[in-house]
Amino acid sequence: MADLSKLTPGKWQIDPTHSSVTFSVRHLMISKVKGSFKDFSGTIIIDEDPLKSTVDARVALASVDTGDEQRDAHLKGSDFFDTETYPDMVFTTTGLRQDGGDYLLDGELSILGVSKPVTFELEFEGVSADPWGNTKAGFSAKTEINRKDWGMNYNAALETGGVLIGEKAKIELDIEAAKL
Repeated sequence: MADLSKLTPGKWQIDPTHSSVTFSVRHLMISKVKGSFKDFSGTIIIDEDPLKSTVDARVALASVDTGDEQRDAHLKGSDFFDTETYPDMVFTTTGLRQDGGDYLLDGELSILGVSKPVTFELEFEGVSADPWGNTKAGFSAKTEINRKDWGMNYNAALETGGVLIGEKAKIELDIEAAKL
């Protein structure tokens, strides 16, 4: 993992063209459904002390894409994201800390008007210049949340036992940010 001190202090903008926000949830107790969000943005402020850096990010929940229009429509509805009332998922940093050779990014995740603390395992992938002279930084992060903590309680019992949809959702981010 790269050292955060290689980041130039200042404002960095997430580049959605070269980034992804994905998730997976257990389905039928035997497989996983994966999806992504196509519309997201964020700003990273790198402090002189990199551990005091901050992230503010927004995901448009209506941009959910699981590869199935009917499922996506259900996710946008009141059983899950209720995008008519709560169009965005928002993350705001509350702290960044080192954990051995790794980093942990703490923050508040707001979904459906409910804010809860989450911690992302963060990897800083490094800094590079693109062919046009722009400075870019790469990050990857992952966490697991329980969707019921945000009021997404919809489910259905299976005849064979268990439930249709798992409670835990894994979230993975692959981010490229541009220095402004």
